[in-house]
Amino acid sequence: MAIITTTKRTERLRRTTPPTCKYWLAGRCNRNPCGFSHSLPTSPSNVYYNANTTYKYSKKPDSSVEKIASSSAKKAINCTPKAFKKPENCALKAVECRPEAISVGLASSSAKKAINCAPKALKKPENCAPKAVECRPEAEAISVEKPSKCEEKAVLIEKTADVEDVATVAKASVDKSHSICKSWMTDNCVDGDLCQNLHSWFYGDGFSTLAKLHEHNEAITGIALPAGSNKLISGSTDGTVRAWDCNTGRCVNMIHLNSPVTSLISEGPWIFAGVKNAVKAWNIQTGADVILDGPKGQVLSLNVGNDILLAGAEDGVIYAWRCSFESPFKTVATLSGHSKPVVCLAIGCHKMLYSGSMDHSIKVWDLDTFQCTMTLNGHTDVVTSLICWENYLLSGSSDCTVNVWVCTKEGTLEVTYTHTHENAVLGLYGMTDAEAKPILFCSCKDNSVRMYELPTFLERGRLFTRQEVRSFHIGPSGLFFTGDGTGLLNVWKWLEEAKVPT
Repeated sequence: MAIITTTKRTERLRRTTPPTCKYWLAGRCNRNPCGFSHSLPTSPSNVYYNANTTYKYSKKPDSSVEKIASSSAKKAINCTPKAFKKPENCALKAVECRPEAISVGLASSSAKKAINCAPKALKKPENCAPKAVECRPEAEAISVEKPSKCEEKAVLIEKTADVEDVATVAKASVDKSHSICKSWMTDNCVDGDLCQNLHSWFYGDGFSTLAKLHEHNEAITGIALPAGSNKLISGSTDGTVRAWDCNTGRCVNMIHLNSPVTSLISEGPWIFAGVKNAVKAWNIQTGADVILDGPKGQVLSLNVGNDILLAGAEDGVIYAWRCSFESPFKTVATLSGHSKPVVCLAIGCHKMLYSGSMDHSIKVWDLDTFQCTMTLNGHTDVVTSLICWENYLLSGSSDCTVNVWVCTKEGTLEVTYTHTHENAVLGLYGMTDAEAKPILFCSCKDNSVRMYELPTFLERGRLFTRQEVRSFHIGPSGLFFTGDGTGLLNVWKWLEEAKVPT
């Protein structure tokens, strides 16, 4: 009869033992209480449930069971640091209850000691029951409230690692882009050092800004530094030409021309300013003042080559005067061929003149005969800038491209490389840096000037302005100047002396 009774009690025991929670095994169980066991199945002889216990997994366990679970969980957690030698394992076991920590805890000998030490601390077998469910939310809450020294150290180590990871991610996330912060330009950026855009008017190395000269009210269209003078000259669409003292940076003279100045250059002691229907000239040594009539409309470009002053006008004609320092200027030719305004002029080798126009074409002229020898059609919009660099011709356009032209064996010019921008190209300017590397400055419609190393077009840096840069000039001892649409004249300098290309 006793055997039959024992069998029935064993069967009842098996019926009251719930199956193991599969979500608990995976470390994802969030039920409190859970209707399944949060422990691995064991043999009936070692099971903490017996005939005398009345505790069952139910949705509403009584308060006495909760108290027992809390007290046993505290004791079980407090003894685990003695078994776990590595702080990180202890933290995983006692705080996070991760699946990998549970598996390691059951498999390692130190974990077995930690589990076995719980019954020694508890005299009553029934108090050991909550030990198997130590990863319950109650136990987690208790461990967070009163962690052991081992756990605190483990959590600190783990949090420190997390902070380093977060710092790495944060550092990567705030890597500066190559664009200036628009909010910073108006003193409204709230991101500070975490802003992904630049809080500077330039980026790059090897150069710096020296001064900002701001007296013009509109765009600066020309900058010149006459030979033998300590005055910097600038012309603007506000109708004035200003002279700046190179030592103090102050404006020491201003001339009102009553017409927008759309181009300005210097040659020897002469200063030339392109205005509407004329070119005005001043000699800083003799004080001579000359007005060169002839152009129709605004004079948009000026250049001097082979002792000839050339002016590209709004009517599409290039006007030429023979330069003379002793007698008045004399008109020698008018070069017709463009159907729209002539925007830029460049003097090349072999007495060649290159002109760019709003008709999208580039024309090549012989300065001995003043005849057009070639027409280049490599752009689909206004040709805004031309420069000659060694044996190459570089052209910039509003079609967002920079073309590199090279002379062929047949004597013609063809495009050997095209560099594409996201914005219209307004101007091209060339010089060498302190290490004699050729640098191409490319002014763009997005209010920036990109600096490229030639011939690779590897970006070296950028200059930023509130409005687009319309003028550029190269000075001595590594100085260079930029003038933007707001009337600001910036003075820059290479960290070591730079050389002007010849």
